[in-house]
Amino acid sequence: MEQASDAPNSSVPSSTPNHTRLANQALSGGNDKSAMPTTIESTNGLVEPLQQSNLMVSNNSVDGVFQSITADEIALYDRQIRLWGVKAQEKLRSSRILLVGMKALANEIAKNLVLAGVGSLTVVDHEAVTEDDLGCQFFLSEDHIGQNRAYAALPQLHKLNPRVSLQSDQEPISTKQPEYFAAYDITIATCLDIDTLSMINASCRISNRKFYAAGTHGMYGYVFADLIMHDFVIERAKSNKITEVNKAETMTRMVMTSTTKKENGKIIEMVSKRETYSPIILANTSPLPAEITNNRRRRLQVTPLISCLRALFDFQKVSGGRLPSHNRPDLELFTALATEKHRELLLPTETLRSDFLRSFLQNLGAEIAPVAAFLGGSLAQDVINVLGQRQQPLQNFLLFDGEEFKGPIYSLHPFFPESLTMPNPSLMTNGTPMLDQMGAGSNMGMGMGVGMGPSMTNGTVE
Repeated sequence: MEQASDAPNSSVPSSTPNHTRLANQALSGGNDKSAMPTTIESTNGLVEPLQQSNLMVSNNSVDGVFQSITADEIALYDRQIRLWGVKAQEKLRSSRILLVGMKALANEIAKNLVLAGVGSLTVVDHEAVTEDDLGCQFFLSEDHIGQNRAYAALPQLHKLNPRVSLQSDQEPISTKQPEYFAAYDITIATCLDIDTLSMINASCRISNRKFYAAGTHGMYGYVFADLIMHDFVIERAKSNKITEVNKAETMTRMVMTSTTKKENGKIIEMVSKRETYSPIILANTSPLPAEITNNRRRRLQVTPLISCLRALFDFQKVSGGRLPSHNRPDLELFTALATEKHRELLLPTETLRSDFLRSFLQNLGAEIAPVAAFLGGSLAQDVINVLGQRQQPLQNFLLFDGEEFKGPIYSLHPFFPESLTMPNPSLMTNGTPMLDQMGAGSNMGMGMGVGMGPSMTNGTVE
């Protein structure tokens, strides 16, 4: 993602969309940066965004509806608006994001979301900056050692895009009540143990809020998504094959509607789809999709990282959240857990090699900038797509092996009878299954009606 520039384009080609030409014409009289109001950083970490121009412009590509986005913003975000349009940018600028943790991975996520122009970003981290943090965290310097990690990063984040409202929260995330997460559209939790992740995920589900989890360990990392139930639109050239609506494409994805429009002499089909998700507490114990477990060749291709990650989560459960040390009892316990998880996934024993176990253990707790950049960029892009409701979102576990530079995506869901695979639209209230509105237990994912789906993305994430 490219860093936004504060200056609008000096010239616009004739092919530029009408809304961008209008913005530049409005700004051609000059844009005096010195006259713009300064920002105010309060003691609680709040950074007020720059005041915006009151000039409104129309976007003819959205049925002539006036969007509450200003001319200077259109000029600033010109390149990304060309990709996803003013309507998606408007959704982005009104979004409220909660980011838990502020280590190397969270640095990359925050950077990309702030440059994209989210409405507000709140960073929660109760830890102080240490010398180790300076290796991969480009928002921090030696002067910040001893300061709160979230608060120390705000000034540099603010410089990337003064229009984004930034706030830090210096209390432990474990002290937050479920209603705390209701104030945010999306919560992103980084580098936490499975119990804390499950608590945050459950709290988000109670308020029907989307949730991401991510973490890195040296050359390895993961991204998990629980969007509960997410609708999105795919635009594609109209083909001769009729799109069947109200039909399940996979065990988690259904085609809802299909419409067409004419654009530049071509017929474009807009297909609305719905993805259904499981919480991390269930995904972490779910089997691999049937088309993998029923095919030995594909089982041989499954990365042993999935077994090691599950073993790490279990190890942290029984050890108070700490990582394995390089002593014999810890190494024996972790190896036993990894072997058990590998067997539960029905994977061949020969694919859990001793050299991979050794490499994974040696990388635990380390931060490597390129790995954080890759996973942070991937997660931020998925968040942008979800907010704009465009393109297929992550479903639901991305595992990254930096040694092999592979990032397979696995759709991990608990097995349910086929009759309960997809939610019945007649049993929904405001897009949420009625069963999920009956209490916190159902919000943990019980009764979601999610099957073990064939949604694995073939190949790897480049």
